[in-house]
Amino acid sequence: MRSSVWACALLVSVTIPTKARADEPAPSRPPIDKCIWEKLTESTVGLAAWVQRCDFGFRQIHFEFVGNGLAIKYSDGGAADPLVEVFDIRSGETSEAAVQRLLQEKTDKAVSARCALTRYTEGTVPAGVKRYTFSPDAAYAKKLKAHADDEVPEPPCGEWGEMPDGIQYFEVPADEGRKVLFVHIGQDESLFDEQTLRVLAAE
Repeated sequence: MRSSVWACALLVSVTIPTKARADEPAPSRPPIDKCIWEKLTESTVGLAAWVQRCDFGFRQIHFEFVGNGLAIKYSDGGAADPLVEVFDIRSGETSEAAVQRLLQEKTDKAVSARCALTRYTEGTVPAGVKRYTFSPDAAYAKKLKAHADDEVPEPPCGEWGEMPDGIQYFEVPADEGRKVLFVHIGQDESLFDEQTLRVLAAE
């Protein structure tokens, strides 16, 4: 799991009441016990998301916008942990090229050179949305299989590729807002709704 900690300033967020407008999607599933859904939007980040605010007594959980994305904050924890990051697709760049560029920028070249861009198709993918991950190419996969043991392996394509013990992927939203999202869900059901993430139109 990525362990990076953001020290960026908290951006102003807007909470929209749980009831969605008719032209916007509602949460795709019920909240978990002790939690309620709320809508967060941040025009500077360019993202709208349904998130859960939870009160378990000994621990409260909420979401906030930090830096270039959406982060989860625990009352008994440290800094907010980023779960959805928003990146620009450059002028003249395809969404696939943008995803490839992001991996190369954030991963050792010796690692990224052995990994291939693949479509992420696990679970339910909303209509029009494209999801991608990075997986070992054929030669690298064969090498990893030959040295496999019973331990959970390190991420074969670095912290921005497929995870052996969790879920994460790059997402290109259906509205083609010239943005790429990096979505980190982890091992359990997420407390944000990954099915209804929405990129906001530039103002």
